[in-house]
Amino acid sequence: MADSPVTTLPDSDAKAAILGVVEQFWGFSELRPLQLQAISAGIDQRDSLVVLPTGGGKSLCYQVPPVVADRMDVVVSPLIALMKDQVDGLRQNGYPAAAVHSNLTPRERDELRMGMRENKFRLLFVSPERLLSPRFLEYLKSQNVQAISIDEAHCISQWGHDFRLEYRRLAELKQHFPNASIHAYTATATKRVQGDIVEQLGLRQPRVIVGTFDRPNLVYRILPRVDMYRQTLEVVRRHDKEACIIYCITRKDTEAMAEFLTANGVIAAAYHAGMEKHDRTRVQDAFASEQLDVVAATVAFGMGIDRSNVRCIVHASMPKTIEHYQQETGRAGRDGLEAECVLLYSGGDVMSWQRIMTMSAERANMPEDSLKAQFELLEHMSGLCSTLECRHHALSRYFGQEYEQDNCGACDVCLGEVEGMKDATTVAQKVLSCVYRLGQSFGVGYVGEVLRGANTEKVRQRGHETLSTYGLLKDQNEKSIANIIYQLVDQGLLQRTPGDKPVLQLTDGALAVLRGEREVKLVEPGSAPVHTTKAAEHAWEGVDKGLFEHLRELRREIALQRSVPAYVIFSDAVLRELARVRPTLLEKMSHVQGVGAKKLEDLGPQFVEAIDEYCQEHELSTDEQVEVIVRPRSNRPNPQKETAMRMFAEGATIEQVMSATGRARSTLTGYLVEFIESQHPESVQPWVPDAVYERVVEAATHLAADRLRPIFEHLDEQVPFDAIRIVLAHHAAVSSQR
Repeated sequence: MADSPVTTLPDSDAKAAILGVVEQFWGFSELRPLQLQAISAGIDQRDSLVVLPTGGGKSLCYQVPPVVADRMDVVVSPLIALMKDQVDGLRQNGYPAAAVHSNLTPRERDELRMGMRENKFRLLFVSPERLLSPRFLEYLKSQNVQAISIDEAHCISQWGHDFRLEYRRLAELKQHFPNASIHAYTATATKRVQGDIVEQLGLRQPRVIVGTFDRPNLVYRILPRVDMYRQTLEVVRRHDKEACIIYCITRKDTEAMAEFLTANGVIAAAYHAGMEKHDRTRVQDAFASEQLDVVAATVAFGMGIDRSNVRCIVHASMPKTIEHYQQETGRAGRDGLEAECVLLYSGGDVMSWQRIMTMSAERANMPEDSLKAQFELLEHMSGLCSTLECRHHALSRYFGQEYEQDNCGACDVCLGEVEGMKDATTVAQKVLSCVYRLGQSFGVGYVGEVLRGANTEKVRQRGHETLSTYGLLKDQNEKSIANIIYQLVDQGLLQRTPGDKPVLQLTDGALAVLRGEREVKLVEPGSAPVHTTKAAEHAWEGVDKGLFEHLRELRREIALQRSVPAYVIFSDAVLRELARVRPTLLEKMSHVQGVGAKKLEDLGPQFVEAIDEYCQEHELSTDEQVEVIVRPRSNRPNPQKETAMRMFAEGATIEQVMSATGRARSTLTGYLVEFIESQHPESVQPWVPDAVYERVVEAATHLAADRLRPIFEHLDEQVPFDAIRIVLAHHAAVSSQR
């Protein structure tokens, strides 16, 4: 696989231009690790493979280049729901993006055609099937597309965990667009899959950028499954009013789980591919809009889910691959805040997946090698569940990376929550002896009945109540004994025969245990004490939780009004910072990471007002210290700013400057304030009427205040914040000259 150093970085001016775009649209003044390299590859039109964990900021890597390069790029996305959510989020930020799919309304199609004709868009999302349709290909060729990004690129590899035949045709892109660069993005890819992606797409000397797979904000817990429903309920209750996804293997399990949770006071819904489309859409939309927080789902509830504040993922059964586990747990904590991931496993899950995989392979006429590869991946997943080492370490090692910390402080093993069973070797000997005494001819359930001393007709008919192993584990219940047996299967001390009615058999390793030559470690089935991590405590430091919930409600209301997911308004990370800083001035709010220019103009006044009112009612301090990260400034001229300054000097209105520069009102207001502070014009009459100027100055003098909110309220909320800001800047400038 071709590779190039990931240390390739742009010069200072190019970096400043990139950060300028990031700050304008997303409100961030710095980038995450490796984003700058990936963005540079896109701008330079250098083929690339970018592997960053879910929540690591992959999307930004293909969203920034077309704005900096002033072109329209194409993004291949596998799901309509995913495209729609991304476009909604980008447009809320003021970013010009569109998607082409079958669910567009006639009006949306007209707007799309007009926008394409006028070259308004910088990103165009499309499915692989539509992209490669002859008519659409010809259209894109006429548009001189220079870069194509492929999201969820692992789908092209048969060694990947989510192989899709329609993705195979993307290998044709180099033929249709020989001069365009191809950029592949995925969250989970082993080195084998990375090589396959490069080969299948025909990437030419690609820049391969692989981030750290570890997600330090995720707390992993892997527990033996004893009572799936009760254990899940216990986890979900730890996350009251927070978003949780519960993954189950079968459709029936999702429905039963949702019914059980609802009966126990948790509002939950099921989601699976067998539901009617409108029912699936209803559940998905309710979850995205924060009208529903708990969903029990199959993996069908997957790539289309982009809610950034999922605080909990529960796997009620073992996933079929570590890649699936990594991607599904990666849907938690995408806002960078701590989230909990709990996996309840049983050795029986392996058999269930083997049966499902075999049936699916037969229906799809899948090559034998592909099925064998799936079984191999399943074996790796089973191994992860049975190990008692640090979860972060084990996951990093699987993806070929070193984990340097001795104690992650964010998994059940390192937090000391995993409780080893006392006398585990003796317990194992009792189970293995029972299997031997029963002639290695019975399955898990029956062996468990004999061990717990069940007085059933089957046991009596066979005379097994007379065995020396009868009732040896009478202090354990049926589910606990089954769990112990499955742990022995996972450790290779027992094996289950293939077929619909598998029986337990001893392995060579079991004989060593029975002879006392080998010790066994078992995990105590049941609940272990759960510890709060230091990261979780730090994340809430200084945050007023009441204000946070108040802002969540405001976010939900705005999202419903606009028919967009709540997380595209502001992330939980932004809301927590707002509830910590408690800004009552737009200027203060502008320094909060994640608040871009468009959102400050669009949403700032509502949030500032809500914060001010809440703080006054609850007697909270406001405008706390916020860390302002200074980013490098570009030496390049800013044509839009220069045009704005020149037009302001000529007396142009803000509306006229907006039309000439394409900049948002909030950005231009900032330019105007800077112009006033540096040039000290005699009057601001072109931007604020004299009568309004007098009212603002009078109110400021009367209140002895330089904050916008008190003046705004004193003037009966009739004078816009921008006008107040302009007047205060001019009045201060004039006063300083006296």
